[in-house]
Amino acid sequence: MEILYFAWVRERIGIPKETVESSAVTVADLVEELKSREERYEAAFADLGALRVALDQELADFDAPLEGVREVAFFPPMTGG
Repeated sequence: MEILYFAWVRERIGIPKETVESSAVTVADLVEELKSREERYEAAFADLGALRVALDQELADFDAPLEGVREVAFFPPMTGG
């Protein structure tokens, strides 16, 4: 699946996107897999309360299943003005 990183998540990880093979069942499982890779992922996913996730361009929760998902995007919450 393709993983996209936006805003400070991208800055902490150092790349805008990557393709990964994963055995994760949920988004939370995927996050744990990513955090175990390197310190930069640990820093990016340290506070899940400060992150939002979209699966195939639809907002989702971290307990959402990944079966059939092609794209996962992580980004900070948007604020309006």
